[in-house]
Amino acid sequence: MSPARPSVAVVGLGRIGLPLALSFAGRGIDVVGVDKVPAVLQSISSGRMPFEETGTQQLLEQVLAGGRLRLTHRIEEAAGCEHIVLTLGTPAFSHIEIDISDIRSVTDDLLPVLREGHSLILRSTVAPGTTDWMAGYIEQRRRFIAGEDVFVSHVPERIAANRFLEEISSLPCIVGGVGTGSGAKAAELFEVFGTEIVQTTPVQAELAKIWTNIFRYSMFALPNLLMMNCEQYGANVFEVIDLINRDYPRGGIGHPGLTAGICLRKDFTFSEERSNAPGMLLAVSRVHESVPLFLVQGVKRRLGGALAGRKIAVLGLAFKAGTDDERDSLSHKLIRLLERELAHVSRHDPFVPAESEPLDTALVGADAVVIATNHSAYESLLAHVPKSALLVDPWNVTGSAQVFAYADELVYT
Repeated sequence: MSPARPSVAVVGLGRIGLPLALSFAGRGIDVVGVDKVPAVLQSISSGRMPFEETGTQQLLEQVLAGGRLRLTHRIEEAAGCEHIVLTLGTPAFSHIEIDISDIRSVTDDLLPVLREGHSLILRSTVAPGTTDWMAGYIEQRRRFIAGEDVFVSHVPERIAANRFLEEISSLPCIVGGVGTGSGAKAAELFEVFGTEIVQTTPVQAELAKIWTNIFRYSMFALPNLLMMNCEQYGANVFEVIDLINRDYPRGGIGHPGLTAGICLRKDFTFSEERSNAPGMLLAVSRVHESVPLFLVQGVKRRLGGALAGRKIAVLGLAFKAGTDDERDSLSHKLIRLLERELAHVSRHDPFVPAESEPLDTALVGADAVVIATNHSAYESLLAHVPKSALLVDPWNVTGSAQVFAYADELVYT
C-alpha cells in the first residue's frame, strides 16, 4: 500500500493561497481553506474564482466536485490538518519596515490548538529572519522546539501571475526548515508537485525569494530611467535600446513600462530595512514611481501646457498584462496625477470591467491616449485612436516604437 497523503490547511485564500489550495486538492490531498473574508469564501464555495488566474476556474470546479476542499473562517479548524500553510499578506510600513501583524495574529490564534507533529509553513514573502522569529515565538509561548516537537519552514512562492498551474509543477521548490526535521517534513507535502526540492536554511530561502524580485525590479528600472533620459535629449528610447542590444554579446537591456505590482514594489523594503547600502534599493523604487509623472509632463508639453478640460484615456488598470490584479498598479497614480491637472480621465481595462468604460467610449474625443498596461488587446489600438490624439505607449504595445506620437502620424505616414 502507498502511504496516505498528508492533509493541509491553507490559511489565506488570496492570489497565492487559493491556487495553491486548489493545486493540492487537485492532486488528491484533503485541503481545509481558511479565510476571514466572507465574500471570498462565498465566491469559492459557489464555484466562482474571486480573481483571474489561468486555468484555476476549471480546477476549482473539479476540486469542488471531488470534495477535496473544505472552506471555513475558523482558524482553529486548521489544526485538524498535518500541515498548516500560511499565505498571508506582509505589507511594509511607511518607515521601511516589514509589517508581520497578520502572521503574528494568526500564530496567536493557532497557539492554543498546536500539537506535537504539526508542520507550519510560511509561504508568504517575508524579511530575513522571520521564519526563525516565528519558531522562537512558538517556543516562548508553547515550549515546542522547532524541528523536534513541531516543524517550522519557509517555502517561498516565486510564481508569476497567470502562470501558477504551469510553474507550481516546473519551478524548483526551495525549502528552508528550522532545526533538524522541519525541511524534510515540508518536503513531504510539496513533493506532490514533482519538482526538484532544494533544502536550505530559512534565511537563505527568505533571501532567495526577496532578491528574485529585487533583481527583476532593478532590471526593469534601467530602461525606465533610460526612457526619461532620452526625453531630456530628444532621443528615441526604442532606437537607443536597439543600438545597445543589436549583435552585442553583452547587451540585453529590456523595454520600459509602468512596472509595478505588489511583490516587486514592496519586497525591496524587506532588505532595505537593514541594508548595508541604505537608499540604493529605495532609489530603484523611485525610478518606477516617477514614471507616471514623467508621462503626465510629457503629455502636457505636447498638448500645450494645460490639461484642464482635456480628455485623457488611460488604458489598463492592472499592474501587468493578462491579469485583473490592480494591487500597487501605477495606473491609479497616473490617473490621480491627471485628475489633479483637472483633466477628464476615461479608463478601460478588459480584465477589470467593473471600473471600466467600453473601449470606444473611453477613446471617443480623447486628446491623449495612454497605454498604462501592456494588454494584448491594445496591440491593434491604432485603428481606433482618434486621428488627432496623442498616443502615449511606453510599453510599445502598438509597435509604434515611440513613447509619445500623434496617431495620425503613425497611421497615415
